Parts: sequence; structure tokens; C-alpha cells
Amino acid sequence: MKKNIRMILLGELLLFIILFTVLMVGGSYGMSAVWWFLDLPSLLIILLVFIPGLMIMGEWKDFLKSFSVGIKEYRLLELKNIIGAVDAAQKLTVFAALFAIIISGVLILGHIDDLSLIGPNLAVCFLSGLYAVIIEFFLLPLKLNAERKMNEEMDLGE
Repeated sequence: MKKNIRMILLGELLLFIILFTVLMVGGSYGMSAVWWFLDLPSLLIILLVFIPGLMIMGEWKDFLKSFSVGIKEYRLLELKNIIGAVDAAQKLTVFAALFAIIISGVLILGHIDDLSLIGPNLAVCFLSGLYAVIIEFFLLPLKLNAERKMNEEMDLGE
């Protein structure tokens, strides 16, 4: 059975949205709590490490190819490069999230005299970690799909 990675990612996105909606509606805060999970600066820090990091390492083009593995044909070396690019993307995501969490933590500790702000600021601090988990949720199938395709190509070569 030929699997389309784009449909898998779309299915994951739908699953994530449904799960998030159920948690929000089922919680005592309702859908108004959705805004608590949005923090543009945290997301920008992650993206400003992730995208330029891949470009600096020369992995950006191979990372983009990972979205078409199984749709387009790639040689074994290209698949290996794609797997390396997605692996680099996974690591950059973790490092970017840690970077954002540490920056947020330092800012929180810099204003520790106002105890009423510690809770909301810690919540924002943890959003970087949440964003990293969500990004990893989408990167993992890309890597597994490329590895599966590489294994199929190696089997055909023997």
C-alpha cells in the first residue's frame, strides 16, 4: 500500500485539532482558554533557530524533499540525505525550544519581585516546550516515511 506522507500529516493535524478541541471543551475554562496556548514570540524564536539553522547546515532543500517522499522517486543517497535533514530538524527544534525556555526563565527570574506575574509567565515559558512537542509530532512521520522508503529501495536493490 502506497502511503502519501501529506495525507498522513493532514491526518495528524486533524487528530491534533480534535484532541485539543476535546480537551478545551471538556475543561472547565472552555474555548476561551485557546488563547492561553498562543505565544508568538516563543514560536518565532523556535522558527528563527529552526529555518536558518537548516539553511546554514545546507539541509533546507533536503528537508523540503521529505514532504514528497513516496510521491516522487528518490535514490538511496537522496533518501539518506533527507533522513539526515529531518534528524537535524528534530534536533534544532529541541535546541530552539530549550533556548526559548531558558530566555523566558531568565526573564521571569529577573522580575521575581512581583509574585503575581510568576504563574502567567511560567505558563508562557512552557509554551516553547509545547511547540517543540507539536513540531516533533509532525517531524517524526517524515523521518519514518523516508526510512521506510529507503529500506524498500535497499530491498529492491538486492
